[in-house]
Amino acid sequence: MAHRKVSAPVRTALVGFGVAGKVFHAPLISHNKDYLLEVIVSRDEQRVASAQHLYPQARIVPDWSSLLQLIDSGEIAIDLIVLATPPAQHLEQALQASQRGIHLVVDKPFAPDVEAAQAMISAARQANTLLTVFHNRRWDGDFLTLQRLVQAEAFGTVRSFESRFEWWRPEGFGNWRDKVTIAQGGGLLLDLGSHLIDQAIQLFGPVQEASAELARHSGKQSDSDEDCFVSLLHQNGVRSRLWMNGQAALNAPRFHLLGSKGAFTRFGLDNQEPQLAAGMSPADSRYGVTPSEQSARAGTVDEPHDVPLQRGDYPAFYQLLASALLHGAPPPVTADEALAVLQLIEQLHRQNRVRIA
Repeated sequence: MAHRKVSAPVRTALVGFGVAGKVFHAPLISHNKDYLLEVIVSRDEQRVASAQHLYPQARIVPDWSSLLQLIDSGEIAIDLIVLATPPAQHLEQALQASQRGIHLVVDKPFAPDVEAAQAMISAARQANTLLTVFHNRRWDGDFLTLQRLVQAEAFGTVRSFESRFEWWRPEGFGNWRDKVTIAQGGGLLLDLGSHLIDQAIQLFGPVQEASAELARHSGKQSDSDEDCFVSLLHQNGVRSRLWMNGQAALNAPRFHLLGSKGAFTRFGLDNQEPQLAAGMSPADSRYGVTPSEQSARAGTVDEPHDVPLQRGDYPAFYQLLASALLHGAPPPVTADEALAVLQLIEQLHRQNRVRIA
C-alpha cells in the first residue's frame, strides 16, 4: 500500500542524541537539503549542550512526552520522527507516532521481539505512513564493493561467506547495552547481528537453516550475549558464518569469501562512523573514502591482487528515504526486510540459551 507523501523540506524530529542520534542520524539529516531538523529530544545536560552547539536551529526538548505535547498542541508540525532510542522504547513510541500520522525511521535493533515489530508495522500501515529501519551497513564501502563483485560473479560459485564485527572492549560498551536483558532488546546478536544477517541476506538471499552459539563473559548482571557465532545456510547453497564479539583482543577478517574461482578478504571496519564521530561532514571529499593501503585482497594464492574499496555512502539512506517520502519511491529498507532479520534472530534466541562464563 502506498504511503502518504509529504512536501520538502521534511520536518524531522530526532529522538535520542547518544551515539546513534549524534553520530549517525543528525549529521546525515542536516546534510540533506530535503530535510529540516526541527526538534532534538534529549535530557542529558552534556548531550543537550552538544545538540545546541551543533544544531542551533533545532528546538531541544527533554523527553518524548514533551515532543508529543508540542505536536498535539499544533505548536510544531512534524512529518518524520527518527527513533534513536533503546529498542525497548520503540514499540510505544512508534505506535504513538503512527497514531498521529507521522512517518518513522527506527534505528536497529528494530524491536526487542517479533510481536512488537509486527505491531509497529501494522500501526504504520493502518495510518498509511512509512516505517523504515536504519540498516545503514548496506552502504559500507567494503560491503558495496563485495556486493558488486558477487553480482558480477567475480568469484565463480560462492561457497562460503564469513563476516565479523569485533571489538576489544573488556570493560563493556559503557552504555545501556551492557545491562539490558534479551527481553529488553539486549545482546550483540540483536544489536550487531541485525547488520550482519541483513548483509548476508542482501548478498545471498533467503535462509533455509540457521544455528547459533551465544556466550557472555562479564558476569551475570544480564542474560544478554556478548560473544556470538551464527551459521546460515541460504536457499541458494551459500553458507554464511557470522561473528559478533565485544571481547576480541585481536580481530579476524571483516569479510572472507570463498568461491570456485577466487576469494575476497578485507580487514578493518568501514571508516564512516569514526569520520562522523570526529565531526567530518558527509560533504567532505574525504568522507567514506578508504585509503589505498586498506584495500581488500581478492583472487587466488597464485594470483592475488588489491581491490580498491568503493566510497561508503550512508547519506544514501536518507536520500532514498526522501525520494520515498516526497515522490512515492520505494523506501531504503522495507519494514518487512527488517522483520525477516528479527524473526531469524528470535528463532536463534529460542534455540539457544546464552552460556554465562
